[in-house]
Amino acid sequence: MKEILQTNRLILRELTIEDSGFFYELNLNPNVIRYTGDRKFDSIKDARFFLENYNDYKLNGYGRWAVIDKTTKDFLGWCGLKYTKERDETDIGFRFFEQYWNKGYATESAKACLQYGFEKLKLEFVVGKVRTENMASIKVLEKLGLTYKKEFDFDGQKGLIYQIEKANTKKLHYL
Repeated sequence: MKEILQTNRLILRELTIEDSGFFYELNLNPNVIRYTGDRKFDSIKDARFFLENYNDYKLNGYGRWAVIDKTTKDFLGWCGLKYTKERDETDIGFRFFEQYWNKGYATESAKACLQYGFEKLKLEFVVGKVRTENMASIKVLEKLGLTYKKEFDFDGQKGLIYQIEKANTKKLHYL
């Protein structure tokens, strides 16, 4: 298991098949996946299959990462960058267990991911895609410095695309 980043409170590391139970539990909560377009896994075995076949690290050198509490070592959720070849773009995404919402974990981990993307991966821009009714995630994207670009079809629902460019990160205190 490869550690990627640390923040004041968090460790971000590559996902492993040992995270199967956490992944299964995370997607069981309808509140957690309400705005994602994803569905729950039918079993831990299905979550394990997903993780066994998750090859973003090999293909792109980065991906979604497990977010671990430094003190308790609890798996809080995931956060990270995802490259989409067809659009030649990288998006920032995050998903946390509901009991960890509104504690700043999404913002803290996503800031670290953006910094990593711009400094280490030399990305020129990062997008964030969100359904219009997902106000909590919109607030996180805006805190991160992403700005609204346009609407898009998010699995048959109205979605919004936010974006931040490397050139615009100078004003952000975390970069």
